[in-house]
Amino acid sequence: MTLPAEVIEPLRRHTDVLAENAPAWLAGLRRKALERFVACGFPSPREEEWRYTNVTPIARKRFPVAAESGQVDVAWVQQRLLADCWHLVFIDGHFHRDLSHPALAGDVILCDLDSALRRHPDQVSRILGQAVDEDHGFIAYNTALFHGGMLLWLQSGVELEHPVQILHIQTQPAAALTRHLIRLEAGARATVIESYAGVEAGLTAHVTEVVLAENAALDHVKIQEEHDRAFHFGGFYVDQADGARCRQTHFALGALLARSDIHARLGQGCETRFDGLHWADGRRHLDSHTRLIHARPDSVSREAYKAIAEQRGRSVFQGRIVVEPGAQRTDAEMNNRNLLLSDDAEIDTKPQLEIYADDVKCAHGVTVGQLDPDALFYLETRGIDQAAARQLLLYGFVNELIEQVGIVPLRAYLHRRLDDRFDAIELDEES
Repeated sequence: MTLPAEVIEPLRRHTDVLAENAPAWLAGLRRKALERFVACGFPSPREEEWRYTNVTPIARKRFPVAAESGQVDVAWVQQRLLADCWHLVFIDGHFHRDLSHPALAGDVILCDLDSALRRHPDQVSRILGQAVDEDHGFIAYNTALFHGGMLLWLQSGVELEHPVQILHIQTQPAAALTRHLIRLEAGARATVIESYAGVEAGLTAHVTEVVLAENAALDHVKIQEEHDRAFHFGGFYVDQADGARCRQTHFALGALLARSDIHARLGQGCETRFDGLHWADGRRHLDSHTRLIHARPDSVSREAYKAIAEQRGRSVFQGRIVVEPGAQRTDAEMNNRNLLLSDDAEIDTKPQLEIYADDVKCAHGVTVGQLDPDALFYLETRGIDQAAARQLLLYGFVNELIEQVGIVPLRAYLHRRLDDRFDAIELDEES
């Protein structure tokens, strides 16, 4: 989906400004990515992996890149900051130092990307572009134009004392582009939370790259709850060395149109788990594209995605497990469970297995249905009204995933946010 010259030229000027203040290697990377974006534009539904999600509305909006951060209600931001975390806050893609509390010690680097490029350029160059396994338009767009981000680097054996929360706030109808880089050396452990919220209908185009050395472990949680007319692309790409472990949990609750890529490449003896929840209400369109590549033997992956689609919402799940030649004794499972609560809602699900080795154990399963009428009837016979019974069943459906979140303040926050959804369903029924 190529874009007209009047859209490209401001982006070219913005890339040139960013390149002027960047090291030569990064300036070249940005300009090369822009030419790639000029050539291919945003992805099209004609591409198989984008067939269920049409991003033409993003191209039509012609979002300018946010040149600076907008004004924000500090109290509103603080309501979204979790206790007992290190915080990095980005407003419209720009690092907000006053609201952030990064950490920097001899064996831990946690800072915004501008600071990292000044103080730790070698570390940045060793991660940027290393884990991304896609070359579509959003990746090129982000690489050319990202104007904020963070670097987390842990030395061997270091376990981060507190989770890192990265909070992204959208305050203007513009494009916010961020790039986060994470490298954990051998045996290091960390927990990272990415939160996305907003008061304006802008565009988020974000990429997180993760490189895990031998036996490192990352627990990553993404909470996406932007404005009801906002647009979101988020890519999470992981390269796991032998014995590394990664768990990624994704709560897709906001934006008008959101697409998330969650991909991992597994070395020998790795463990990877992807879990997710879509709640597509109103006219919300939520698309998650997962890919697990078992590149070497003896790795284990588990994937469990759930979706609720109501009103005129649409949920899309495309999951692919690839077992490469020689990746013997792979153990992989994928499950996708969906609740369709309205005749006007839509669920699209496409699980895929690509197996090129013969000594493997791989399986996938999909269910699409409504709330169990027998369970509803049972609850009603116990004196529970229909609206409350419906809420109880939905609560049970989503609570299983929330309870797997090991961070107590985050678990409490998710319960509060989803309670609002349950209340809204009850109001819909009463009206």
